[in-house]
Amino acid sequence: MQKHVWGKTLLTVYRYLERIADAIDNIIEKQAVQHSSMLGSDALTHNTLSLANKIIDLSERKVKLINIKLLVEKALSTLNEKGAKILIMKYFDNASCEEILSALSLSRRTYFRRINEMEAAFEAGCSLFGFPMERLDSYLSGEDWILNVKSSFEKEDKNCVQPFQKEKICL
Repeated sequence: MQKHVWGKTLLTVYRYLERIADAIDNIIEKQAVQHSSMLGSDALTHNTLSLANKIIDLSERKVKLINIKLLVEKALSTLNEKGAKILIMKYFDNASCEEILSALSLSRRTYFRRINEMEAAFEAGCSLFGFPMERLDSYLSGEDWILNVKSSFEKEDKNCVQPFQKEKICL
């Protein structure tokens, strides 16, 4: 049973999206500078058309990452303030359960229930903005690093069983 795998994935990768977009900018700049100084036989193997295609592909990848970043922010804005704070602390700030419990004055049971509810609400928010979880599979198909994060959540979920649907026991 997969529980909010895409929601967890998007929340987890959010903190890296801007850095990767900046890295893509640097790659584009380096490619353009390197190719502008080519002369002779190198000009034949690294022609302007192939450079333009590489830059376009990298630019499209960057746009995709920026769209995902904006999607995460918009979906979080649909949540109530305390619910969004729980997800932000857990996924963006990498705060421990104990830190979140004390900061938000929650009981342990309420914390785990709210995490589950807010992950579901976050995914619903993504759907509201045109990205149901099924669409994310195709939209992010070229982003292997994001799919690896998703895969790790899927594996984690498969290793857990839910006896009588009451609580999750991880093996």
